[in-house]
Amino acid sequence: MTDHNEPTKNAEKGGANDLRYMPGFGNDFETESLPDALPQGQNSPQKCAYGLYAEQLSGSPFTAPRGTNERSWLYRIRPSVKHNGRFAALDRPFWKTAPCLNDHSLALGQLRWDPVPMPKDAVDFISGMRTVTTAGDAMTQTGMASHVYVCNTDMVDDYFFNADGELLIVPESGTLRIFTELGMMDVAPLEIALIPRGMLFKVSILEAGVDGGARGYVCENYGAKFTLPERGPIGANCLANPRDFKTPVAAYEDKETPCRVLVKWCGQFHVTEIGHSPLDVVAWHGNYTPFKYDLRTFSPVGAILFDHPDPSIFTVMTAPTDEAGTANVDFVIFPPRWMVAENTFRPPWYHRNIMSEFMGLICGQYDAKEEGFVPGGMSLHNMMLAHGPDAYGFDKASNAELGPQKLDGTMAFMFETRYPQQLTKFAAELETLQDDYLDCWSGLERKFDGTPEGRP
Repeated sequence: MTDHNEPTKNAEKGGANDLRYMPGFGNDFETESLPDALPQGQNSPQKCAYGLYAEQLSGSPFTAPRGTNERSWLYRIRPSVKHNGRFAALDRPFWKTAPCLNDHSLALGQLRWDPVPMPKDAVDFISGMRTVTTAGDAMTQTGMASHVYVCNTDMVDDYFFNADGELLIVPESGTLRIFTELGMMDVAPLEIALIPRGMLFKVSILEAGVDGGARGYVCENYGAKFTLPERGPIGANCLANPRDFKTPVAAYEDKETPCRVLVKWCGQFHVTEIGHSPLDVVAWHGNYTPFKYDLRTFSPVGAILFDHPDPSIFTVMTAPTDEAGTANVDFVIFPPRWMVAENTFRPPWYHRNIMSEFMGLICGQYDAKEEGFVPGGMSLHNMMLAHGPDAYGFDKASNAELGPQKLDGTMAFMFETRYPQQLTKFAAELETLQDDYLDCWSGLERKFDGTPEGRP
């Protein structure tokens, strides 16, 4: 797949609809922002056009099977070895990495928070990252971390890459422009973006949201990359369709001014100063790419007669493990949908789960909670801790007239992992932690009647 972009030097923020993308999940793409910048028939010619350097970025071992082998060839103004000098340690105290065991006194339990407030000081996307939970071990490439970001200023001369994992970005308020080595993406609420492990990028606020800034959620996946789940009996269609994933076309920034490159490596942060922008890729081809996805294009499936299928039917992407069907991370959404099941309790049922669930709300109301769970908020239900509808939601659903019902104007999601999620000190002491969350179930009364009259 080829796309020719106009030259993009010193790219500035533009309108939300001025960028172009290439469709498809996991495709092998090719794109150039100057005519004939991309070599044909080979990867590494003796001399590249325009005086560019050829460089490969590998997201998998060289010998990985074809289905999981990921790499892209980049044709850039300078090779990456020129994009760093000597590194110095950098403090980012709110961004934590697994293993990160409890350093707080908050007891185990089901937890819920109101939205994280916007800082009063100027913070960009990286300095505004706040870790809520960690799971697994980044140095063995297992597990994940869940974060929220709150930012109110752009990354102008700062650039970042994360060697510990890929970043799944879920905006809740405010539109982001994400400028990566391979091109630019505009990502608004109800859209997501993925930045591969090790890929340089910077983030600007294209359209401000809450309190003049931007807020959202991030899943940092230490393990195998996110891919589409197997559909099984569902067949070839529905859920997240590959054509709806969009990869940016080539764009570059030719800027000869002082810049900084920030790196996260094994949970530590480092910074190096250079005299130019590292976003200097003029052309590229390959399948190791960033992408965006519009959650509104997810095609849900569900019960059309009775009972409630498992929430796995709402999986957008999964990061698998060697154990079949057991994910390092699942990214699951609860989108608008029709509910038509007969003689059925329609909200999510009460359950305990070997998986651990971090949930956020992008807009609207989640059908299992009548109040207290608001957009920008979050909840944590760790492995084997019971959860389900609140008392009001249970009574309402138990007595509702069961005609076809459209659940509309809502979008909740989960980062779900096989590993227990350890709570950070920041999250444990966050002022928006709801001390009364457990009260949502206090109204669930004993209804047992063991007499003949109690039979249906």
